[in-house]
Amino acid sequence: MGSNQSWVTEFILVGFQLSAEMEVLLLWIFSLFYTFSLLANGMILALICLDPSLQTPMYFFLSHLAIIDMSYASNNVPKMLANLVNQNRTISFVPCVVQTFLYWGFAATECLILVVMSYDRFAAICHPLHYTVIMNWRVCTVLAVTSWSCGFILALVHAILLLRLPFCGPWEVNHLFCEILSVLKLACGDTWINQVVILAASVFVLLGPLCLMLISYMRILWAILKIQSKEGRRKAFSTCFSHLCVVGLFFGIAMVVYMVPDSHQQEEQEKILSLFHSLFNPMLNPLIYSLKNAQVKGALYRALQKKRSM
Repeated sequence: MGSNQSWVTEFILVGFQLSAEMEVLLLWIFSLFYTFSLLANGMILALICLDPSLQTPMYFFLSHLAIIDMSYASNNVPKMLANLVNQNRTISFVPCVVQTFLYWGFAATECLILVVMSYDRFAAICHPLHYTVIMNWRVCTVLAVTSWSCGFILALVHAILLLRLPFCGPWEVNHLFCEILSVLKLACGDTWINQVVILAASVFVLLGPLCLMLISYMRILWAILKIQSKEGRRKAFSTCFSHLCVVGLFFGIAMVVYMVPDSHQQEEQEKILSLFHSLFNPMLNPLIYSLKNAQVKGALYRALQKKRSM
């Protein structure tokens, strides 16, 4: 490093290069989606906490998914919305690292929670008589705590490795927020350790869990085909299809971003994929998992009835 180099204290988030009119339109659209995501996930979390019929392992893990989705969106979207309003799109170095840490922490935790949810469905459908023993509350708590711990330990490792790097210009992060791969491109030191750890972490929280989930769902599918009742088969298929939709979207996009070799042509596509992860996925999860679920609808109806009678 030469003594005449100036060290970066803040970055500029490039975002999308759009006209002022398009940015205003996106501001309204993204604000609506973000508000809906917070309201839908918040409502599901409240229903699960308040309604005794939803005090089951499946909804226990869904409550964690709702917390993750609200936190995940709130980590990135408010800054994105502010950048659409304000032409000064700077972010200081420390908040940038914190944003990267939280992004990885919530994303990795969601991957692991989705694995746990697939195991829960496997136990419920393939071993219904032993389900309450297999998924007792102690096991559920241990699985949830382990998922959160592993996710944020991985995120902490990434943050520490990022802090050791020198950043001496340029200042522009070609992304919507401080996404780790985009930030690493600005480092003026050797980033190979960071790249190796990112790849290893991706295998741990993406490839490994995806394989486990596919095995679980293949076993579930086989068990469903043995169900004699048409209604029972339909309900089981409906639940599993919902879960597979979420898994396919979340894991598919993450693997494209973090496990496909990088190229300059992919940068704009990665922005769109990251936007889907940060904004649309937290909005879709409550729709796919919960709001079309009969038990959740029943709990919502009872809550509304109780409010009217007060």
